[in-house]
Amino acid sequence: MPLALLALAVAAFGIGTTEFVMMGLLPDVADDLGTSVPAAGYLVSAYALGVVIGAPLLTALGSRIPRKRMLVGLMAVFTVGNLASALAPTFGLLIAGRVLAGLPHGAFFGVGAVVAARLVREGRQARAVATMFLGLTVANIIGVPAATLLGQQLGWRATFLVVAAIGLAAMAALARLIPPLPAEKHTGLGSELRALGDRQVLLGLLTTVFGFAGIFAVYSYLASMMTEVTGFAAGSVPLVLALFGIGMTLGALAAGPLTDRALRPTLYGSLAALALVLTAFHFTAQVKWAALVTVVLIGAVGFLTTPPLQMLVMNKAQQAPTLAAASNQSAFNLANAGGAWVGGLALTAGWGWTSPTLVGAVLAALGLAVAVVAGLLDRGAHDSSRIVARSGASHGGETRSTETRSTETHSTATRSTGIRSGGTRDGETEAGPTAGAPVAAEGHLG
Repeated sequence: MPLALLALAVAAFGIGTTEFVMMGLLPDVADDLGTSVPAAGYLVSAYALGVVIGAPLLTALGSRIPRKRMLVGLMAVFTVGNLASALAPTFGLLIAGRVLAGLPHGAFFGVGAVVAARLVREGRQARAVATMFLGLTVANIIGVPAATLLGQQLGWRATFLVVAAIGLAAMAALARLIPPLPAEKHTGLGSELRALGDRQVLLGLLTTVFGFAGIFAVYSYLASMMTEVTGFAAGSVPLVLALFGIGMTLGALAAGPLTDRALRPTLYGSLAALALVLTAFHFTAQVKWAALVTVVLIGAVGFLTTPPLQMLVMNKAQQAPTLAAASNQSAFNLANAGGAWVGGLALTAGWGWTSPTLVGAVLAALGLAVAVVAGLLDRGAHDSSRIVARSGASHGGETRSTETRSTETHSTATRSTGIRSGGTRDGETEAGPTAGAPVAAEGHLG
């Protein structure tokens, strides 16, 4: 594994910590700044708003900047945002600090995913992307519980000071370990937006919104379910959340090799498993040991969807893989907000503390339906292109096979990104291990 992937994982650890730690610090922040806990909840939404705005905006603005410099710059914005949050004297300025900290989130993972895929040889791109996301999962096992404890003991401001220090460490690691990588061939904002408007890309983003909303419909209320239904004491909740993080890590470790082997079947299988596990949680939440096992499974199958979704939109948006990957992070955060909202509607309607599990199962099933429709449409388009190619060959006297045409089409798409096989642009050489444009074997079921 290239050490550069470790630098990306360290940055992801810091980002994951600051994204989720606020949920455990809301009472402390509310008491310190003289506001209510529900009002303090806007700090979670403020970060998500920063992600949704910053992902496409910063990615487009930085499209001409070399990838290494772009990653370091994004982490610099992240560090300043967390430092501003730590020093904010009022609630309004803390909101602004959270928005600022969230702005580089999506762009970083978008650029980072493309860089990770270019650091390894073809056939291992999804594993490289999953390795970067391991930092996010480890944050849920170690970073968030430790940062929450630190905030409770030394004050919430100490938490954001430590996260800012992690940001500085990540900047140093990125500057030291990431090899010089040129920006992708710039095709203009209009061309990138058209690539983002590709039907397969849009369906991939919609799959992310529905599929991941199923997870957050449950995760947002997991603590309350564990105390109100399962019977755990409030002090046990951090352990439950850590088990969820362990499940996420296991899912990330499995997702890379599976996605490299067969992208679409991995996506279908993970979404189907998520719907089933969330349905089961409606019943297992009544029994402590069964609830804990199910929490681990939800984390595992939930995060198993992440690398295939990220690779899918990158593969289908060959003209703008970074913008597509960044936009997918916006979709994840829309899923975060939407899932929590829909799960909350079920609770408000009086359907019981476990009702979000069934809501989440329905959302995951909708994500699976969108993914299957996208796969069928994609297969139909490929079948049509083969028929046209054969017809042209028979009527035009051509002897080239359909496979040759397919290879030429792939080569043209690869050239459009400005990356040759081996991870270099024409006439340029990169340092370190490299690979071609992000491509994972999609495969089909049936």
